[in-house]
Amino acid sequence: MTLVDPVRRWRARSGEALFLRVAGPHGHRSRTRIHGRPGPRWFPPDAAVRVVHGDASMFVGGLRSLLLQSLHPAAMAGVASHSDFRDDPWGRLAGTSTFLATTVFGTADDAQAAVDAVRTIHARVRGVTPDGIAYAADDPDLLRWVHVAEIESFLVAHDRYGSHPLSPARADEYVAQTARVGRALGAVDVPETVAGLRAAIDGYRPVLRATPAAVDAAQFLLREPPVPWTLRPGYTALAAAAVESLPTWATDTLGLPRPGRVRVAAARAAGHGATRAIRWLLAGQPEG
Repeated sequence: MTLVDPVRRWRARSGEALFLRVAGPHGHRSRTRIHGRPGPRWFPPDAAVRVVHGDASMFVGGLRSLLLQSLHPAAMAGVASHSDFRDDPWGRLAGTSTFLATTVFGTADDAQAAVDAVRTIHARVRGVTPDGIAYAADDPDLLRWVHVAEIESFLVAHDRYGSHPLSPARADEYVAQTARVGRALGAVDVPETVAGLRAAIDGYRPVLRATPAAVDAAQFLLREPPVPWTLRPGYTALAAAAVESLPTWATDTLGLPRPGRVRVAAARAAGHGATRAIRWLLAGQPEG
């Protein structure tokens, strides 16, 4: 036995634990179906969306998107009233990660079935914000906000922390490919270029604000993370990278400290370290 053997075993165990945290207890079964079931896919093997959604930078982008999405009062009200993100954050993460993997890597039939299941859930989500504004999860414009905030976050995170950053043309390809999923979910006027994506984000700014529910969600994600103490350092690094990557107007709206030059450098170093560690841990896992 050499020193390499226990390191290899630790890496395998840690990678397995991380995978099951993100993919859920049925992660292996889902992965086998997503990647192993024969049939046509929505996206070809060399698609830009596969490059982005298969990279560890998604961990940063996912946290960023949650913070950004929370600034829409109707979207945040729906999450606060109809989601179990506080009671079962890992279950919610597993559901989201499985949906993303299925639509990007799974068969066309499975991708459509995943979309249909989400639309069925959305059809039941109705309510009124504390300000008295009615909302519906299947409202096309609200779905558009959730989509553009998510896709812009994934793209920003990948540009900074992805192992293979996209060229401008490939970035446009990514936005166009993800637009297919957004439209399938019911969003309208979905942008298909990076410029259109950023213009869409700017177009929502007049309605964005930090409601008490949004501030509470940020507090939960950044100050009271739903992770065991052993994972806190890694999570803290990902969270710092996510916050630093937000536009200044978003951090100001959420009341988060505006990082100076030193904190920006520290957050980016932490983001690179965390995503590289995740990439290394998962490298020994099967595809997915």
